[in-house]
Amino acid sequence: MNTDKLLAEKALWLSLFCLLGLFLLEHTLESSLQGNVVGFIIIFFVIIYSAINVAHHAEKLAQKYGEPYGTLILTISAVIVEIVIIVIMMTNAHSPTLARDTIYSAVMLDINGLLGICAFIGGIKYGEQKYNMDSSNSYISMLLVAFLVAMVLPHFIPDKNLIMYENFTVVAFILLYALFTKIQLKNHKYFFTYNYHKNEKTEQEHIDTQKINGLYHSTILSVSIIIIGLLSELLALFMDNSIESIGLPMALGAFTVAVISASPELITAIKSASNNNMQTVINIALGASLATLLLTVPSVIIVAEIMHFSIDLALTPLQMTMIGITLVVSIVHFNDGETNILEGFLNFILFIVFFFLIFVE
Repeated sequence: MNTDKLLAEKALWLSLFCLLGLFLLEHTLESSLQGNVVGFIIIFFVIIYSAINVAHHAEKLAQKYGEPYGTLILTISAVIVEIVIIVIMMTNAHSPTLARDTIYSAVMLDINGLLGICAFIGGIKYGEQKYNMDSSNSYISMLLVAFLVAMVLPHFIPDKNLIMYENFTVVAFILLYALFTKIQLKNHKYFFTYNYHKNEKTEQEHIDTQKINGLYHSTILSVSIIIIGLLSELLALFMDNSIESIGLPMALGAFTVAVISASPELITAIKSASNNNMQTVINIALGASLATLLLTVPSVIIVAEIMHFSIDLALTPLQMTMIGITLVVSIVHFNDGETNILEGFLNFILFIVFFFLIFVE
């Protein structure tokens, strides 16, 4: 690897320095409310900075390997960050609803927050932005099935059969994700692309793509995710102490995890919307939501069984209502191959309602 390039990885070195420093100061900071708040704020912004660095390296890999590989790399990277943080927080807090609240928050953030903001920005700049509606229809149908299987039907499963049903869900979701990935990358790859520019890449663009070092960016991305996981253990400690001391709702912690994991996607999606590339936004927002369900649910079920934790993935009536409204609005908005400012604004209003309900549920 190029030593100069490695030394220029500011986010990587900052996160390592933060990890070492806060590890030494952990017991001092956690002894007071002010210390917990300071520790939480420092780690939160360092993780966000590191997550943006993850997005940068994922973008480089996207440039090298093209679509839909690029957004798939980005969404899987973000979901891995989310799974790592959830598992670590489950270990520390033993909250049975943490995974459920985080998955719910992540989907609301991706579809209503991220997609809403991007459609609004794109609508202001371009009026209407086109995309391949086969992709949105595929994502939404999968999301409907995944939510019903993992987070609605458990309400109606007898307790004695719940573990068996959760094991079924693990197998079903792994198979679903494997099949969907195959469809996305091979069988129906054209569903998830849109030909904005008919001209082929120029020879210079081809040369620049070849110059991208896939191994380097993959390695830095992987190391960054590992460091984020280690920082998350300290984040969980400071966040739990702060929320408990101040008296804030525990669901705010789940929302914080969702924000951290979605930050790489948000940066990339806003750039894509500003460049009139709504297809990438659709792939990121809906693809991340689907990956969150199909990968996070099996992961937390497996971890819970291994570590003998109790988990509750069944949505509350309020959460089911918000998810239902979101999916219905998405079916209406994303079935014509175009987004506009009104659609973006309506989705963003749903995100504001979701955030407000965190404090009143």
